[in-house]
Amino acid sequence: MSQIDAKLQKALSKVLVPGIMRSLVQMNLIRSAEVIEGKAEVTLASTTVAAQHHKSLKEQAAAAISELPGVKGVIVDLVAVKPKELNQIDRIIAIMSGKGGVGKSLVASLLATSFARDGKEVGILDADITGPSIPKMFGLNARPVGDETGILPILSRSGIEVMSMNLLLPSEDEAVIWRGPLMSKAITQFWEEVLWGRLDYLIIDLPPGTGDAPLTVLQAIPITGVIDVFTPQELTEMIVRKAVRMAQKMNVRVLGVVENMSYLVLPETGKKLEVFGRSKGEEMAKASGAPLLGRLPIDPELARLCDEGEIEKYSSDAVSELFANVVAALNGKTR
Repeated sequence: MSQIDAKLQKALSKVLVPGIMRSLVQMNLIRSAEVIEGKAEVTLASTTVAAQHHKSLKEQAAAAISELPGVKGVIVDLVAVKPKELNQIDRIIAIMSGKGGVGKSLVASLLATSFARDGKEVGILDADITGPSIPKMFGLNARPVGDETGILPILSRSGIEVMSMNLLLPSEDEAVIWRGPLMSKAITQFWEEVLWGRLDYLIIDLPPGTGDAPLTVLQAIPITGVIDVFTPQELTEMIVRKAVRMAQKMNVRVLGVVENMSYLVLPETGKKLEVFGRSKGEEMAKASGAPLLGRLPIDPELARLCDEGEIEKYSSDAVSELFANVVAALNGKTR
């Protein structure tokens, strides 16, 4: 990438990319921007911008720069660049589990929401192709837009970028009946052909198990670390060990484990009732060789918000503790 003048970049941060409420800077579409003898010369990537919007985008960029003192003229050029060359993501966290139904998508959504509240730029890649539930929890039903150059993710209410197979289907009830190789290809496309732009964190919701799809993610995407989600049941230890060993064989760091549905707080007394048996959090942390990041309770309020597509409104002490522990683990600290 060529030189980018700071003043020009600030001016271009006001110009939004067609199809998503994020700027040229946030989507990392500025390839070069400099002023030579009073004339501003800017090169933008036209990725995901349909041809009918090219003229308008160039005009908006030129208008924003023309307001700067000392600029006597503006030249804006567009170039074709692949999304994977534009995506600039600082950390990628994969949420995995040895079996389905443990709340992996829930943990992914709660973490993404926590990072967004902390002022971070966040995205969720829903790699659970046959069981995508992320859009439902965020109340998303719009179809992604783009063209032959790439696809734009859908933006949630709090500004989280989301890409999921359910957003591409004719209806959310449509079944995806694919074999492993097709699912792996779709995940690869979500990584390489979606314009994520600049993100502090990308959360990947992996499909359960240790098959083709999670293997594709761990091999093809530069994962910062994985978080293993489980519930307090007798088969837990074997299942957690399988998922952890898969990550270790792929040389991917295990950030820690999360016990979901750990207990239910009785409203009358505040007592914690361990519905599925005693907590196995410490045992699973020991089995995985990684810290216990949190124990999430069964919360009817959380279930209601998920059903209504408003998970971004949820907050609790348990989620705050989980978030703090994940941040500490990412920074190589323990709490």
